Formats: sequence, C-alpha cells, structure tokens
Amino acid sequence: MARSESRLQDVPLVQGSIAGFLTWVLGYLFTYLIASSEIRDSQLNRFLEFLGEDPAIFEMVGWVFYNAHFVDIVFEGVPFFGVESFVGGEEGFTLLLYVIPPLVLIGAGLAIARYGGARDASAGAVAGLTVVPGYLLLSIAGVFLFEVTLGDASGAPDIVAGIFLAGLVFPALFGALGGVLAGVTAE
Repeated sequence: MARSESRLQDVPLVQGSIAGFLTWVLGYLFTYLIASSEIRDSQLNRFLEFLGEDPAIFEMVGWVFYNAHFVDIVFEGVPFFGVESFVGGEEGFTLLLYVIPPLVLIGAGLAIARYGGARDASAGAVAGLTVVPGYLLLSIAGVFLFEVTLGDASGAPDIVAGIFLAGLVFPALFGALGGVLAGVTAE
C-alpha cells in the first residue's frame, strides 16, 4: 500500500494539468497565426460585418482549431449549411493544421514525463496522461465560447465530439505518447 501511495505522489498531476491548459492555448494560437488572415478576408466574415455584427474571427479560428481535432462545426437555422469542416478540401485551410494538436500534446506529454522523472514507458504514459484535465477544461469551454449566433442561426463546434475527441481522446492519446517517448529515452 505504501509503495502505490508513493507512486501516486510521483505523478505530476498539477503540473500536467497546467501543461494541458497551456498546450490548448498554444495550439489555438498556432491555429490563429495560420488561419486568422484568411478568416478576416472570408466571405462569411464580410457577411457578418455587412449585417453590422462584430467580426467573429476568434470564434471562427476556434472552429478551425476544433476541425483540426476532427470535430465538425454544426450549423442550426442556416439553410445552406449543416455540418462543416474548414480544414482541407476545396477552399479549406492547409492540412498542416491537423498536425498542430498532436505535436503540441506530444511535446507536453514528453515535457511532463521528463519533469516527473519517468524512467520507463508506463511511468511516462501515466505522466503524459496528466495533460488531460487542463486540455479537457478548455475544450469544454471552447465548444460554448466559439459559438457564433446571428438571429435564429448559429454555428458552433459539435458539443459531444468537441468534448470527447478534442477534450479526452486527443490529449490522452498524444499526451501519453509523448510521455512514453520520454520514458523510453530516459537515461
């Protein structure tokens, strides 16, 4: 019992949660740097400005960020849209955006496992998983913050996929992978 308690104390949960939080912000910022200028000049943004609405650049960059996690944007009350993805395809953003979430999460998992002193793959994976709470928290907030509403019409990341894929699957898979890399390369 004492041995399992000491192993739990070695898991950097607070630091991992902070790293997950910062990793989500960093991924969004990279997406913003890549996509914001095109969004600013997009027909949808011009249409919103024509209607007297404030530009929705940060929200639409959020849409692209969730799309990079394979989360679709759901439109309600808009006759021409249903479910959309703005990454890849015709007139879509660069496919490079798909590598941003995995890379930053692998980096965070690797950093936290190194910080926690992981010496093998399993300890590294556990340390890497600690990025999930912080990443999940911002993923939940983002599905609501990135909603664009215009009268009866709205567009926002799919809530279930946004929480499950972006908030749980991505950070668990890639955070743990980064932790495993740290564990197997530890000296």
